[in-house]
Amino acid sequence: MSISTRYAFDQASQQMSELQTRIAKTQNQLATGMQISKPSDDPEKVVAIQRLQSAIVRQDSYTSTLATVGDRLAAEEGSVRGASEVMSRVKELAVQAANGTLGPADRANIAAELDSLKSDLLAFAGSRDIDGNYMFSGTRSSQQPFAAGPAGGTEYRGDQSRINVSIGEQRLIAVNRPGSQVFSSVARNNGAGAVGVGFFQVLDDLTTAVRASDQPGMQRSLDEVDQLQTGLSHALAQIGADQNTISSQKIRIDETKLRLQTTLSTLSDSDYTAAITQLQKETLSLQAAQSSFAKTSSLSLFNYLK
Repeated sequence: MSISTRYAFDQASQQMSELQTRIAKTQNQLATGMQISKPSDDPEKVVAIQRLQSAIVRQDSYTSTLATVGDRLAAEEGSVRGASEVMSRVKELAVQAANGTLGPADRANIAAELDSLKSDLLAFAGSRDIDGNYMFSGTRSSQQPFAAGPAGGTEYRGDQSRINVSIGEQRLIAVNRPGSQVFSSVARNNGAGAVGVGFFQVLDDLTTAVRASDQPGMQRSLDEVDQLQTGLSHALAQIGADQNTISSQKIRIDETKLRLQTTLSTLSDSDYTAAITQLQKETLSLQAAQSSFAKTSSLSLFNYLK
């Protein structure tokens, strides 16, 4: 079988063109640091890379949400802790007022301070977040949680709903807290059965009993103030548990993101040592092909007939 000169030229030209293309691809990998410069280089690997990149974006989104929720929890903790400290003073005053040796003037002073402390507690209950939303109104974040009702007392204006946000794969956490759960009611026996009495109504009844030197009323209010404090302590414990969840979830997300980034780097980043070695091999192959082509292209049958 004879091979035409044109066929030999075409074959050599094609081989050198392929080698030059491979060299250009390897040089691009070294220049960009990426294994793939266009989807056609490796379609399956491109799909895997896109999937990993999407997963990393989701982890970043979770991290951002965790930071927002963490800030919200810190603000809630500050308000509830402040309210708890005020309630400690309320209890001290309730104990003093129940002392039978105090006169009307002393109790009037205590009642005046109790009024002031109620205002402080209302301020804590009406705390807002950095966006100006009320933190303890449930989902009615634009509505002041506790305000004067038609009958003159202080009533809860928020709702009991909670909003959950995603902080991980299949992981949710609530970002709001109803005020009625933080500034909780107490059960009072009125002789005909137990009735619910609101947080601020307990304070009003305590102040009224102190002004009237109503000993049974002050004793009842003292017991109820203990329940209010217990409710605030329980709310603090729940906030602390949520903060622990945030901290542990952040660690998990950081670990997941590191694993994804490592896998992504393996798929997309160039191995410089391997790429340099490959470039050297391809360059030598091209040089050998060019040398071989130069020699064979100068051969002619007439050279042997001279």
